[in-house]
Amino acid sequence: MSNQESSALSVDEKRSCASLATIYSLRMLGLFMVLPVFIMEARQYPGGDDPSSVGLAMGMYGLVQAVLQIPFGLAADKFGRKRVIIFGLILLGVGSVVAACATSVAGLALGRAIQGGGAISAAVTALLADQTRDHVRTKGMALIGASIGLMFALSLLIGPILAAHFGLSGIFSISAAMALLGILIVVYWTPKEAILTETLPRQTWAQLRKTLLQSDLLRLDFGVFILYAVQLAMWVGIPSLLTQAGVSSKDHGWVYLPAVLLSFVFMGLTLFRMERRGKLRPLFLGSIVSTIVVLIGMYFQSEGQQSVWVLGGLIFLFFSGFNILEASQPSLASRMSPVESRGAVLGVYNTLQSLGIFAGGAMGGVIARAIGLQGLFLACAALMVVWCWVSWPMKFAVPNHVSSNAS
Repeated sequence: MSNQESSALSVDEKRSCASLATIYSLRMLGLFMVLPVFIMEARQYPGGDDPSSVGLAMGMYGLVQAVLQIPFGLAADKFGRKRVIIFGLILLGVGSVVAACATSVAGLALGRAIQGGGAISAAVTALLADQTRDHVRTKGMALIGASIGLMFALSLLIGPILAAHFGLSGIFSISAAMALLGILIVVYWTPKEAILTETLPRQTWAQLRKTLLQSDLLRLDFGVFILYAVQLAMWVGIPSLLTQAGVSSKDHGWVYLPAVLLSFVFMGLTLFRMERRGKLRPLFLGSIVSTIVVLIGMYFQSEGQQSVWVLGGLIFLFFSGFNILEASQPSLASRMSPVESRGAVLGVYNTLQSLGIFAGGAMGGVIARAIGLQGLFLACAALMVVWCWVSWPMKFAVPNHVSSNAS
């Protein structure tokens, strides 16, 4: 079989990738849409004059999700991926309804907490790994990973528009509808589980612990924490730089969206080809280095005269590296784990991702207030340097068809 033939997705793989990426996109868009408007809109609720309460309400989702990623991953191994995904989407929908009906900031916090209970990232990625062959898996992971950047950019565009017409409760109502649509997709579009979890061998806790403590898996867990902490922390400063460059806050999405879309093109031209040639390692490490370059560029932009074109180019370069890292890391993690513990492995991975989101959002503002935007970007660059050093010895799992062709 030729490389070209072996690297093509089958019909079932395309269906699995498309349906699961759509579920992930609906979930992320429903969660992201409130971010650009939550602080302002929450002021209209009783208790909205307390910034700490509002911040807690907004961040409650991430905290609860971080706590539940591993239990949901274990449940996906024991009870089946689809059951866990449907249950998580039900929680997302219920939490959205609770938040839509909330009459106080405390009610918003409760709704966000229930939303966070739908911690299905590990189950979704585990199901995708089950339903794709080893050497095409990164393509599916890329669709899911890219959806995060795309939904983030779209949320900055449509969030304020929806808030202006329907308010915060309207956005949460739309999120509930998206959760329902996701359930329908799982039931009627996503292929049946090829692997029945009931027939898989059960790992003892000692075997599971040995799997989770693999050195390369720990490097991936550390990496996803740093990646998301840096991404969230960066966005404490980037909106300010765009505003100083003369871009109105309501138009920031028009800078983000083309940068994100072009970064998808770059990923498509580099990631899959280099992985097929067994050259994922230089691309992976190069993406970390390119992010360091972006952060240094942001440092100089924060010091001098801001340029929309320079900032747009830096944002494009960031998302190009981010998409490659976001797609390749869970694919690598799935290759390093036996199928019977894949949900648990990806649960730990997604827990570190959620903790990175929380840490980046919480610490970004603290660092910016303490040492300014220049200090923030330098601190983020330092974290990326540490990640590059930690990742340097990592052994990159090579898809089977590459190793066979090389031999």
